[in-house]
Parts: sequence; structure tokens; C-alpha cells
Amino acid sequence: MRILLSTLNAKYIHLNLAIRILYDLNRATGKLDWKEFTIKNDFDEVAEKCAAYEVVCFSVYIWNITQTLKVAEKIRQRNPNTRILLGGPEVSYEYDNVIALPYVDFIVVGEGEIPFEAFVRNYPDVENVPNLLYKKDGEIVFNEQNITFDIQQLAGRNPYQYDKPEELSKKVAYIETSRGCPYKCEFCLASLDNKMRYLPMDTIKQNLLYLMKHGKVIKFLDRTFNVKKDFTLELFQFILEYHRPENVFQFEITADIVHPDIIRFIREHVPKNLFRFEIGIQTVNQESNREVSRKQNFEKTSNVIKQLDDIIEMHLDLIVGLPLEYMNDLKFSFESTFKLFPPELQLGFLKFLKGTPVRMKYENYGYVFDPEPPYQIIRSNFLSEEELAKIIQLENALEIYWNKKRAVETLKYVALNYSIFDFLMELGAFFENRYSFHKHTLNQVYEVLHEYARKYENPVLLELITADYFEFYKIKPKDLFNSELEQDSKIQAINSLQLDHHKFRFCMLPVSFDWEQWKQKQTIEPAEDLLIVQYDGETKPILFSEKSLLSAGW
Repeated sequence: MRILLSTLNAKYIHLNLAIRILYDLNRATGKLDWKEFTIKNDFDEVAEKCAAYEVVCFSVYIWNITQTLKVAEKIRQRNPNTRILLGGPEVSYEYDNVIALPYVDFIVVGEGEIPFEAFVRNYPDVENVPNLLYKKDGEIVFNEQNITFDIQQLAGRNPYQYDKPEELSKKVAYIETSRGCPYKCEFCLASLDNKMRYLPMDTIKQNLLYLMKHGKVIKFLDRTFNVKKDFTLELFQFILEYHRPENVFQFEITADIVHPDIIRFIREHVPKNLFRFEIGIQTVNQESNREVSRKQNFEKTSNVIKQLDDIIEMHLDLIVGLPLEYMNDLKFSFESTFKLFPPELQLGFLKFLKGTPVRMKYENYGYVFDPEPPYQIIRSNFLSEEELAKIIQLENALEIYWNKKRAVETLKYVALNYSIFDFLMELGAFFENRYSFHKHTLNQVYEVLHEYARKYENPVLLELITADYFEFYKIKPKDLFNSELEQDSKIQAINSLQLDHHKFRFCMLPVSFDWEQWKQKQTIEPAEDLLIVQYDGETKPILFSEKSLLSAGW
């Protein structure tokens, strides 16, 4: 008998930790193989590779449930004798419709280690497998048991030892140091397990060392990595001692509880951009926070971010559609968060995940949501469908111009002088009226922005758009807005400033403000200046001003 452990990852670069753990724990039975696919793979080809097995076990999530069920159906068509087992968060709640499907035979509900070990050991006799949902004589049977896996049993185990080491550097490797979450946010599945369980520190370090040696990007799955100060500092110190220059580490952090000792350690010891922090702001509205059993001190969160953002790459998250958050409340949350100027700001829409309290109480707030994954909000008592459509346009503009770093200086200026919420919402609508958000050229991105911004009748705004345009390219692009200094004047400036035109190419843009004052203090001081963009053709261009060169005695 052969059993296949598998999953459909969202992207090729992702790795699934769950099936690796299950394989490692049960490999000695000699019955198991494991293989990963992606949701982009041809389903017929995936089914063909799976159909030779007696049982195929899929790890199922919100992002792959639809595709997994299509593959399962195709497997059954190819081999009616192959049995399908599903496990994971997406099938651990509200599973009646899934187990009723003719091509789904078993579902492991909840944490998988104990049930899967019993399933592999006893199959085809599954009656005593805990927390297994199965079919018998036309009936659905659920052997429900209150069990918890002792993660100390993972001591000394490396779930990545079966990967080809040379492949790990091309992927995002996931590592867990704990399970559970101390918080009770009602929109999150992690809130259902408030008991924190930690792996042995020796095992964490052993596996981390292996991934640092063979991998590149390492993402910690812990929902709140910094709950325990000493634990956090010990692992940070270990990373500093053994990481390679190409390693990057990503953590989910609760910013308002970051201990001062952790801040001090980072400022004194951590190299720039070695760590990435993902911080869930979600909302600044305290009424909304309380309504979903969530606590957050935004002032403390902001202070921590400001103390570390020159060292740590920050990824901040907001959620659209929380209870009691109307459009104006969302606007305040967005503008307050945007002014922290994180390198990436994700504007996510409330999703009614199976098992979460917010899904169970949806009628209390007039929520209507998509019945299909990812169960996204359609409307509520607080936001209409029309308002949500406008917010989607804002989110698209945010992604195109801010997260992809195409208009950083422009949007900083807008945030400090106008409403960045209104600007991006209107820009998103303006863009959608001309091009598809998913199919456009880079020049069109800047042409739309420049055309839209003209209504503000602000020369500084247009000059910053031009600066963003020229800064985005590694090779000098065409003069899209006819803003460059005329050729004779450009040659004269290059010669007078003694710039190396043999080694570099230059773009020279007349501006009506002090560029260095803007870069250093984010304030606009009227002044005639010449912005110089220097290209070497390989790296990001360098921007400096004529005024700064002259003041430095160039």
C-alpha cells in the first residue's frame, strides 16, 4: 500500500511545512511518499501523478480548496479505487458539504499529527482513528476526540531534510517555533487556540541553522513571535551569529508589546533589512477593535515602528469591513497608517473564515459575504457594495503606485498635504476608466498619474511624479513629460559640475523646490534647483541636486 501526502501551493516558491512534518513523523512505516504541486499546475497532470496511489492526502487551505477538490474529482475519474483524504484549516469547520462529495472519503478535523499517524498505521481499518470524518454504509461517521499533539515529539526532527538542499535557496521556507496565539481576534482562526506551546529551543536552532545554510528567505509562522522577550532575544542573537548575507527573516510581530530591550537590541546589533516585520494594524478604530475582541494601542505601535523603520522592513496590514467601521473610520485608519510610510501596506478585505466567531455572528451586523472561498465581504450595515467597490479601486492604486514603489515621493507628498485616501480612491477610478489594473504598460502607469494630478494645479506634485518616473528605471528612460533640461543647458551643467559623463548617463530636471530639504525633512521650501538623476545601467539610479553639490563645495 502506498499513501501520498500532497498539497497545491499558491506559488512555486512556497513550501508546505505540514506535509513535511507528517511525512517525517511517519516515514518509518515505509508506506508514504510526498509531493507538492501549485494551483497553477494543469489539474489533469496532477491527477495523473496521484491516481496510482491507494490514498492521496491533501493539505487544504482557503487559497487551494477549490483547486484541490477539482483535482480530487479528476483522480477519482482516473482511478475509482484511489481514496481521498483531506486535512487542514479549510476542512476542519463546516465540513458537511465537503465530506458529502462522492470523491472525498476522509477528513481529518483539527491538528493532524495524532489522527494521521493512526490512519497510516491502521488503514483500511479507520474506525478508531481520532477526529476522522469518514463514510460507512452510506452514513457519515465522526470519531470526535479531545486530543492535543505534544509538540515536544518534534524534538530533534528536521522536516526539511528530505528536500534537495540546492532547491531550498529558491523557495520561501517556513518554520514554526510555537503553536497557539494569546489573542482572541474574532476574524482569525489562530484565536481559537489560546494555549501557547513551544518547540524545544535546541530543535528550533537546529532547524533554523539548516535553513540558514541552505535556504534564503525564512518565514516564521508564529502568530505573535515576540510574546516572550527572552525567547525572542535568544533567537535574534542566534540568527545574528549564524546567518549568511543572503538570508532574510520574516516575523509576525505585535508592535505595541515589543519590549524596550528588544528595540535596543535591534538598534544596536541587527543589520539593516535582515529582518522583515509583518504587523497587523487592522484598524485604528477602538470601537471596531473591541467588537472583535481585539486590543491594540496604536500610539505605542506607531512609536515602535518609527524607532525601527530605518533598520527593519515593515509590512503593515489593514482590514476593510470590520464591525462598526464606516467609510470615514476606514479613511482615518488608512491615513494614520499610511503616514508611517511602510515599504508595504496591504489593504485586505474582511474574510469570513470557517470556524471564526465573526462568521458565526455575521447576521448581527448585516454582513453579506461570498459563499465561495475566500468568503470576502460583499456588504454590511457599515459599508455598501458601492463603497466597497470604490475601496477596491483604492487598493488597486495602492498596489500599483505605493507597494510597487513607482510613486513613493509623490504619495508621501500627497499624504502630508492632501487626503491620501481620497487621492488614491479617485486615482484608482481614473485608472480603471482607461486601462485594466491587470494589463497595462509602465508608461501608462505614469501617464495616468500625471494626467490625474494636473487637476491639483500644483507644480511640485507634477515635479515629484516626474522624479519618481525617472528614479524607477535602472536605464535612463525617454522623457515622458518633456521635463528634462534642454540639451545645451544639460551639457553645460555636466561640465560645470564636473560630472563623469563617460561612466554615467544623466537626467536633469528643473524643480521649484529644495530637493535635499524635501528628502531630509519632508518639507517643501521654494527654491530654483536642478534635480540630477545618475544612471549606471545596472543599479537603482542616484538622485541629488545641483544646490547640494554647490553647497558642498563641488
